Amino acid sequence: MSEPESVESLAEKARETPVVVVGGGIAGLVVALECAKVGLPVTLVEARPELGGTVRSADLGGTRIDLGADGWSTAGGGVGHLVDELGLGGAVTREDPLPAWLSGLPGGPVPLPAETVLGIPANPWDAAVRRIIGWSGAWRAYLDRLRPPLTIGQERNLDRLVRGRMGDRVADRLVAPLTRGRHGLFPAEVDVEYAAPGLSTALTRTGSLAGGVAQVRSQRSGGSRVEALRGGMDQLVEALRARADDLGVRFLTSARVTTLAPHADAWTVRAAGGEEEELLPATYVVVATDEPAAREVLTPHVPSLEAMPAGDGILDVVTLLVDDERLDEHPRGGSVYAIPGTGAATAVVHCSARWPWLAEHLGAGRHLLKVHFADGAPEAAVEAAVAAASSAFGLELGDRVVDARTDRYVTAGPPSALGGVARGRAARDAVRRVGGLEVTGAWISGSGLANVVPDAVDTAERIRRHALFGSTPAQ
Repeated sequence: MSEPESVESLAEKARETPVVVVGGGIAGLVVALECAKVGLPVTLVEARPELGGTVRSADLGGTRIDLGADGWSTAGGGVGHLVDELGLGGAVTREDPLPAWLSGLPGGPVPLPAETVLGIPANPWDAAVRRIIGWSGAWRAYLDRLRPPLTIGQERNLDRLVRGRMGDRVADRLVAPLTRGRHGLFPAEVDVEYAAPGLSTALTRTGSLAGGVAQVRSQRSGGSRVEALRGGMDQLVEALRARADDLGVRFLTSARVTTLAPHADAWTVRAAGGEEEELLPATYVVVATDEPAAREVLTPHVPSLEAMPAGDGILDVVTLLVDDERLDEHPRGGSVYAIPGTGAATAVVHCSARWPWLAEHLGAGRHLLKVHFADGAPEAAVEAAVAAASSAFGLELGDRVVDARTDRYVTAGPPSALGGVARGRAARDAVRRVGGLEVTGAWISGSGLANVVPDAVDTAERIRRHALFGSTPAQ
């Protein structure tokens, strides 16, 4: 049995193993920090002037506000651990779990019935359900009780499951607004096993989808929450950068990686910023960008990626700062989701209702709204957003808008996207077959910081173990 290497030997090995991280979103920042912790020299290259990716902020009406991700799910605990490690635990605050509403019905917006899972009702005769799907929809949904149960795992397509058992009105008016508004997915793109764990088993046990929903709800014990940082999520970006900077990470912003060139057991990364160009040596290259940028960099070396279906999308978000005391009572809860096909906007989110710290920061009468367009915003985006928000709240808000801005995001599907987990795993496996290459980010792990952060930590851990205790990348 060989003697373990000395600390000095491992430290020397680390110093001689440069890592280049492509992409300065949360995934890239976490990888850079974790690699630097053991002494690996790290250079992070980001195409934008700012770090953070979808965690970004801007001034709106004289107030600094979160533009992209404004919180995280506590599921798994990975983000909470990172936040505590960075000394931000004292700033953690919880979302106010306000009810969601649905829009696009003839009588105007209505609350989402409480006894549902993914919008699927436990009782189709409930008055709150019946006002949405009507008597004919309730009778059709009741047939679910008379149909034979599925075998476990037989139907993973949410749309086929709901339409087959409860009919079109439940699928179109209750389920689709939530999947489309929250995740940008139609029900046919949602995997039941990931979106509602235990529902298929409960369906088989109880004999109906409604019974399965009731059982799943009865077995829930609090579950995950949504948390954020009082004062804004850009604190997470700043803390990650500061800690990584302390450990010697070098940051190149406003620089785009144009090529990766392999040679021997290493890589040369060509980064161009303005008229300047830099060649960066790397034993390991971690691509932590969005999917289109990652494919552009990786496909020349991983040609099998070209045949793999893309899972990215586009989301336009119009952020409105509104002065209107009529919104102080949160008349539509925390969000309003539109029935697909009833308007251009897919969701209107009342951010200052969801986050008490933000309401306090803005002051009485001032509100922050975000209007989502999952199919791309119309040409007059702000006007369309104001119209959608006015309709959602049943109030004319046009002359109450203090400031507005429009942002476009490249989105990745959540783990609940049908085939999404397998797609991410296949892409990662293909990349890792090329020595010295790694990939992480929302398009691999699934969207949401609760997925992105632990995946980035795991990616860095593979590199650390390989660099210090493994063979050369090419082997």
